[in-house]
Amino acid sequence: MNKTTDIILTIFTPAYNRAHTLPRTYESLCRQSCKDFIWLIVDDGSADNTAELVRDWQSRDNGFDIQYIYKENGGMHTAHNVAYANIHTELNTCIDSDDMLADGAVEKILGKWAEVKEEGYAGLVGLDADFDGNVIGKDFPDGMAETTISGYYATGGAGDKKLVYRTDVINAYPEYPVFEGEKYVSLAYKYLLIDQDYKLAVLNEVLCNVEYQPDGSSNNMFRQYLKNPRGFAFWRIIKMQYPESFKRLVMDCIHYCSSSQLAGNRDYIAQSPKKLLTVLCTPAGWMLTGYIRRKAEN
Repeated sequence: MNKTTDIILTIFTPAYNRAHTLPRTYESLCRQSCKDFIWLIVDDGSADNTAELVRDWQSRDNGFDIQYIYKENGGMHTAHNVAYANIHTELNTCIDSDDMLADGAVEKILGKWAEVKEEGYAGLVGLDADFDGNVIGKDFPDGMAETTISGYYATGGAGDKKLVYRTDVINAYPEYPVFEGEKYVSLAYKYLLIDQDYKLAVLNEVLCNVEYQPDGSSNNMFRQYLKNPRGFAFWRIIKMQYPESFKRLVMDCIHYCSSSQLAGNRDYIAQSPKKLLTVLCTPAGWMLTGYIRRKAEN
């Protein structure tokens, strides 16, 4: 392996009580044809044997450096904050603790970056697939060389994508905010801000194989709405400042009203970037709040 100072890619993994799935992430990294990367695990307050697993892996000759940081539990976005503050390589990408880096992904990432790094991109965007190799959502259109994340979805794109960012770019934008007693802020917050200034080079290859856990945030969204209303209201404010369409603006405003109501924020109209629309959307917000409460109980 090259010296750590020569490595330009950090793969980071936030982990919370995922000792039962983290080994497959580790094994996928061990299978990489190119091991010029650092693996950073940010343990978000796990109560299982994650730490013991990592110590065992660190003692092995893996061909890549493994770094480990333990923090108090604060949610995925706080683990990202800690990761970005401790990454010193040119590029970084996140592989969740229940996912696998696709075979050959590091080689593809470094090869593509060598081709485009002088063109001013914020990084790369590639594909996610399930464990059977089926692309999540859609491939990128033929001939698409560059895009923004928000632009891709606004023009019919679908499915989670694997993001590889320049570390200097990701750290040039504000950290994810932390709301006392809450543990969720959309990771897309940073990505949307970056979209206003940069594009991503398209790498139309599968970089990650993903699985959505029954207890993961993707499968518990209604409960997340109830538990993290200020975090969701914050995200809707940002979305309303950069609307994809009028329809999307109205939807975000309704969600903002609902999240603000759940948070008990009586000043939400005054704090909205779209005050008149917020007044008009308030009744629909109350209806959504009732729907969320019912769904969260199921």
